[in-house]
Amino acid sequence: MKPTLLAVAHGTRSADGRRQIRDLVATVARRRPDLDVRLAYVDVQRPHVEEVVAGVRDAVVVPLLLSAGYHVRVDIADAVAGTGIPVTATLGPDDVFVESLTRRLPAADAVVLAAAGSSDPAWRQSIHEMAAKIQAHVAYASGSGPKVADVVADLRRRGARRVAVAAYLLADGLFYRTLHRAGADSVTPPLCLEPAVAGLVLRRYESAILTTADRRL
Repeated sequence: MKPTLLAVAHGTRSADGRRQIRDLVATVARRRPDLDVRLAYVDVQRPHVEEVVAGVRDAVVVPLLLSAGYHVRVDIADAVAGTGIPVTATLGPDDVFVESLTRRLPAADAVVLAAAGSSDPAWRQSIHEMAAKIQAHVAYASGSGPKVADVVADLRRRGARRVAVAAYLLADGLFYRTLHRAGADSVTPPLCLEPAVAGLVLRRYESAILTTADRRL
């Protein structure tokens, strides 16, 4: 038996967001019927990652998160502490998202990469690296730093007639909905709707399996 693939999402109160994450995990399970694929959360929803970890003997945790921040360093790390269960890299940043955002962005005078927001320096650096790849301005839906609406308004003052928001968010939810009120002309869909993301989840899992096997040799 291969280890359980334990996908860990943030969690949301949005019915659409919950469905989108469930659909993503269901797609992963359909692609690999030989695997036990389960879903857990770090916030808002249940089961919490700690609850699911306690019920599995062997697993690999794949964070359904775009960047490593508090939820990876604390919530997930605490949940697997002392279990020997490996945690893969987060889904982002990855070229899957660069390609998806680039393909879905309409013609525009300026692009804003809109992320959730975090005070973690490594997290913020990863956002700037992603923005550079799609030639976008960085803005955040929450926390400190430039807000999406403020960046959009500033770009319009500077002469941009059409402003597109590249939503660097995995699923629908409070943050995603604020992007549609930021004054831009368009907003890209949540990233979990990109078909290639299911393959990315499986690649993260397989990479952890190979790394664990190498360490045991």
